[in-house]
Amino acid sequence: MKFGLFPNTTKNNIVEIVNEVITKINANNGDVIISNSFKEIEEKFNDFIKKQNFADDDTLLNSCNFVISIGGDGTMLNTAYRTIKYNVPLFGVNFGKLGFLAEYDILNLESSIRDIMKGNYIIDERMILEGECISNNSECFYSVNDFVVEKGPWPKMIEMELYVDDNFVTCFLADGLIIASPTGSTAYSLSVGGPIVSPNADAITISPISPHSLTMRPLVLSAKQKIKVIAKSQHKSIQINSDGQRVENYLTPVQFVFRKSEKCLKLVKPATANYFETLRKKLMWGFDVRNNN
Repeated sequence: MKFGLFPNTTKNNIVEIVNEVITKINANNGDVIISNSFKEIEEKFNDFIKKQNFADDDTLLNSCNFVISIGGDGTMLNTAYRTIKYNVPLFGVNFGKLGFLAEYDILNLESSIRDIMKGNYIIDERMILEGECISNNSECFYSVNDFVVEKGPWPKMIEMELYVDDNFVTCFLADGLIIASPTGSTAYSLSVGGPIVSPNADAITISPISPHSLTMRPLVLSAKQKIKVIAKSQHKSIQINSDGQRVENYLTPVQFVFRKSEKCLKLVKPATANYFETLRKKLMWGFDVRNNN
């Protein structure tokens, strides 16, 4: 069985962590290919890492059974974007902060690798979103968590018109708008008051960022529906980012269309994984700070 590694080069002790991951995979008769992106810190490599196989993304993703993201949720999102079109199952080894997506813990890595080699895991297919700028015929762009249409460096609010299936919904002023998948409902969307949506729900949420009107609230739509946003600014451009990873600027006024993609993200999860247990743990539901239980 072959594993492709995408390590976060900015993490402390990342070389030692990668060394440990490879050692445990090899101990269970697995092979490893490391992304060429890891060579950004080649000067820190030890002799063991230098002897490993490296490859470009296309070669790696076409030859591996699984892809491992080594870092936190941000690393996971970056890796997921690379893997989407290859349909390769992905899992994250977490030594970041929250770890909603990167669920495998570095402390339990050996038993986790053993479970995966034995087939003791589940594949969780997650919805991803696609969007395009129809005012300049751009190519489709993709997100696992969310798209954010925002004012960018401009200090004032922007004006947005919202349509669902070409039906006018409303016009409002705000700092921006978040279009989130169920996976992204626990990310940026949650911080602006958006609902938590189960990953199994076929839904898309729309959440305004600091709207001028107190009555402008998050909206939950069927994933079968198409969302159109027309954004206008007194500034020369509008900014859109995908998963907080990829940022583009468009001349205003600009029109975007968002929808559920036909592609999906395949996440590898422990066989015992439970979404609501993850919520309780990560969001500390039921935790009483008065008695630490």
